[in-house]
Amino acid sequence: MRKIAIYGKGGIGKSTITSSLSAAISSLGYKVMQIGCDPKADSSINLLKGKSIVPVMSYLKDRDGYPGLEEIVAKGFKGVLCVEAGGPTPGSGCAGRGIIAAFDILEELHAFEAYKPDFVFYDVLGDVVCGGFAAPIREGYADEVLIVTSGEKMSLFAANNINTAVNNFADRGYARVRGIILNRRNTVDEELHVRNFAACAGLQIIGDVPRDDNIQLFENNNQTVIEGNPGLPISKIFFSMAQNLINEC
Repeated sequence: MRKIAIYGKGGIGKSTITSSLSAAISSLGYKVMQIGCDPKADSSINLLKGKSIVPVMSYLKDRDGYPGLEEIVAKGFKGVLCVEAGGPTPGSGCAGRGIIAAFDILEELHAFEAYKPDFVFYDVLGDVVCGGFAAPIREGYADEVLIVTSGEKMSLFAANNINTAVNNFADRGYARVRGIILNRRNTVDEELHVRNFAACAGLQIIGDVPRDDNIQLFENNNQTVIEGNPGLPISKIFFSMAQNLINEC
């Protein structure tokens, strides 16, 4: 089982990247679980055709007792297993604690043993790597981290913070940073800036996603480009990244 946490600056496109990789890998015949770690609980919306699922934290808040797996795990496109941690309403609690509680429940319900996914993706809120937001990279959860960034200054600043934080946890047996996914914004010298950062950080660029109107077109229909049109050049880029991750297994 390959367990990968995806981090990056807020709004950089982590959920789009994560869902597209989940869709591509599942289309290639592998079982994938995607766990959204954001109170908005919208990580998997484009895998579920816009259908909302009950976040783990909402279930705990509104009902007595623990849920069954079938109540918090929904099957999306090509059988991708979708889970949303959820969290408190804005301003009323700590979302990081919500992530920890959700992970504890998944562990107690033996979710990985029950579903036996080949890949698990954690789609993590923003670039926060403290407290509960560090939970996905702790021992027993993700083994690797992928950092999504553009060539914009603040995106690279966040990427550097994430990489530094993960490296600071290295002696605890936490996940390691596997590499960078460049999600382009078409800024001046974008590729140069990202390549310079990757070289300084000792990281590989494992994916390069161009701006493509088809992504937004299909997301407006609550789909990934993989579901919308797997033959598009942008879809083939995600399939290529997916195949590379599969080959590493």
